Amino acid sequence: MHGRIEHAAVTRIRCSSRCASRLLATSIAVLAGCSAGSGAASDTAGGRAAEDGATLTAVRARGTLRCGIANAVGFATPDNAGRWQGFDVDFCRAIAVALFNDPEKVEFVPYTMQQRFSGLQSREVDILVNGTSVTISRALHLGFRFGPVYLYDGQGFMVARALKVTNAAMLGGATVCVQQGTTTELNLTDFARRRGITFRPVVIEDLRGAVAALAGGRCDVISQDGAGLATTRALLPNRADYVILPDRISKEPIAPVVRGGDDRWLELIKWVFWTPVQAEEFGITQRNVAQFARSSDPAVRRFLGLEPGITDALGLDPRWTYHIIETIGNYGEIYERHLGPNTPLGMPRGMNELWTSGGLLYPPPFR
Repeated sequence: MHGRIEHAAVTRIRCSSRCASRLLATSIAVLAGCSAGSGAASDTAGGRAAEDGATLTAVRARGTLRCGIANAVGFATPDNAGRWQGFDVDFCRAIAVALFNDPEKVEFVPYTMQQRFSGLQSREVDILVNGTSVTISRALHLGFRFGPVYLYDGQGFMVARALKVTNAAMLGGATVCVQQGTTTELNLTDFARRRGITFRPVVIEDLRGAVAALAGGRCDVISQDGAGLATTRALLPNRADYVILPDRISKEPIAPVVRGGDDRWLELIKWVFWTPVQAEEFGITQRNVAQFARSSDPAVRRFLGLEPGITDALGLDPRWTYHIIETIGNYGEIYERHLGPNTPLGMPRGMNELWTSGGLLYPPPFR
């Protein structure tokens, strides 16, 4: 670089005054570039922060992730020791593992459905992982961005078995409990208009209120997402007395939610949520991930960070995917642990099977 400056100075002697002016400006610009380059090391932190964006910078500086959740059986509940457990909790912990290689570096902030969006907007939390459906109004009017769908669901109904109701078309005139702060009431109204039947909706603040209302006879039916119905039934004292109807009256793609305008944070969230799905597709589990680390398959090696460079732009440990699987497991393991047939919720995977098994889960390639 200094050789180029000297050459410019020599050439300037042979030029006209106009040419000389141009060359002088060029020399100053090049010198300024040299000066900036010499201070590059001191600017690394600032450059990294600008590249990371506001949320990722704040999370790194704080040393912990703040994850907004909804207190619900199977999804997010504290155990007897006060440690949060559940399907949503595991995905929050996966982010902490990717960032800090520590599943405990996350603070869980429980919200009701009507509190969740203000908590995210006010920056009280970095992300919502709490059963929020992707909708165009939330993206355009509230300015939120959604990560990958990690649970495919749909709104349904649960009734007392004694009513002998077998499908939603038989619910005309029923009193239906719906949860405040959700799209449930709108979906219910749309369904009633399409079918030409009427409902009497009763708006309940939270899940436990809905359980009490159903058990106490305040409503005949509860209408929620399928996962919410399974959670509600698990809380009822006589769960065998209630049946979830087969009807689904809406599409509810559940995804993590972040604030708009923070692309690097959103990109990191996407790939963290895709990691357990890709692991299951490869057949990688918590128990065998160390064996797969010896694989010669280039796709597996790239995925596990054994050939560094693929995700360097995220600024993470090259083996962050390996650590997530080792600590949290693949998607199937997470699902079976918290939601599957051997849990209180007893939810079949259905649409949440891999695409190779007839489901909708389909991760993009890690390459």
